[in-house]
Amino acid sequence: MTEKDIDETTGVETTGHEWDGIKELNNPLPRWWLIIFYVTVAWSVVYWILMPAWPGITGYTKGLRNHSERANVAEQIAALDAERAEATRRLIAAPSLQAIEDDPELLQFAMAAGGSLFGDNCATCHGAGGQGFPGYPNLNDDSWVWGGSLEDIKTTITVGRRSDHPETTLTIMQAFGRDQVLSRDEVSAVTDYVLSLSGQPHDEAAAASAAPLYVTHCTACHAADGTGDRTQGAPNLTDAIWLYGGDRATIYDTIWNGRASVMPAWDGRLSEAEIIALSVYVHALGGGE
Repeated sequence: MTEKDIDETTGVETTGHEWDGIKELNNPLPRWWLIIFYVTVAWSVVYWILMPAWPGITGYTKGLRNHSERANVAEQIAALDAERAEATRRLIAAPSLQAIEDDPELLQFAMAAGGSLFGDNCATCHGAGGQGFPGYPNLNDDSWVWGGSLEDIKTTITVGRRSDHPETTLTIMQAFGRDQVLSRDEVSAVTDYVLSLSGQPHDEAAAASAAPLYVTHCTACHAADGTGDRTQGAPNLTDAIWLYGGDRATIYDTIWNGRASVMPAWDGRLSEAEIIALSVYVHALGGGE
């Protein structure tokens, strides 16, 4: 029988391992640690029996409780839909979007639903607060390319602009330079003319020379006075609000290369009630008419 090797200093049995004269003590694990360890082992066995645990080729073990968080979430969503059913019905049945804004209770429901929808679907382009980014309109101001009434906003959300929806609008800003409609000097002169419309510093002689070009190529969309045409999505050129930027370089680039940004259609992706709620929310951001 092998004698136990006891460490002289501590009086504790060693494991028999030794490195450079240093021996490994065979200290037992603390009892409290062992108890917790055994409890976790027992708990894992119980969990394995009761709850979904082991994956298989075509599925997984369901456990005796047949528990499913996915099913629980589905039940909660169904319960929430049932709770909102009456408000949703009233939202759809409202005689007009204005009637929704005039009903405090219905407006509160629409704002709550619309705010959630905006965060999920619109904030990526228009910003969390609707402040917009270059190429993505600010929804808080009072300048609307396609109109800012409740009905206009609903139409924009429903069919989009330059989208793949059959009822969308497809007008674009032509690339006058790239398509060789105007020369570089002519594009530069028209840039000065556009700058003059908004009261920005410009070359007066160049702007004056571009007046006939503006009449020929631009008035059909932007109007003779530069105030634009919402039916075509042609922006007002006389204010200080610019979708892509109002500095000389950006205006020149817009005239040279054109613009054709797309607002996707949400018809089919959002329900009728969701589109109504989202329209009311956008209108209430501060810039609605």
